[in-house]
Amino acid sequence: MEFTGKIRIVIADDHSVVRAGLRYLINAEADMQVVGEAVDGDQAIKLTRELSPHVLLLDISMPFCNGFTVVERIAAEMPPVKVLVLSMHEDREYVEKALASGAAGYIVKRAADNDLITAIRVVYQGGVFIHPLVARFLVDALQHGLKVRGHSEGNLEGRNANLTSRETEVLRLVALGYTNHEIAEALGLSIKTVESHKGNISRKLNLTSRAELVRYALQQGLIPRD
Repeated sequence: MEFTGKIRIVIADDHSVVRAGLRYLINAEADMQVVGEAVDGDQAIKLTRELSPHVLLLDISMPFCNGFTVVERIAAEMPPVKVLVLSMHEDREYVEKALASGAAGYIVKRAADNDLITAIRVVYQGGVFIHPLVARFLVDALQHGLKVRGHSEGNLEGRNANLTSRETEVLRLVALGYTNHEIAEALGLSIKTVESHKGNISRKLNLTSRAELVRYALQQGLIPRD
């Protein structure tokens, strides 16, 4: 079945009341439609494969297959699908891990009534949405020497022989989900320079998608796994 002209969304949450509330909010929008609902991680992957939604709205705390694993598999197997994490957790560790796994956005459940629709539109259009309630933790990490859970700038020197230290910094922030504008502000660069660094990174590593860059950054220890 096709829903021409609408943003197709699959909801994955193990609480029926939450799913009903999300469905009501989403279907009230003329340009959106919920096309499937999953009650656990395994079903979320199955429905995403079957329905090819534009956006998977995913509770990170899911039975059988946890949300982080779902994000990683969707990012690796179905990169066109944007995963928007919906979580009760407001800890920096959860946000970092979700973005590192390949999520396009992170929103906290208590703010869903006000910001869910905006978040869906942002990730659908290719952007990254991080709710202000949790974004402040990531901004703090940037403002304190770009230290992310013990990985300091000094650790980056020589870690990637083909990348300059500046390119490595940009790679790490890209993998964490920062926009070009946010990277430019954090590093004191112009947006054009950030775009140039990103082009060099993709060319040197022969990686083009964000999911590939995230996996590379994880392998190199540039962003936390846990």
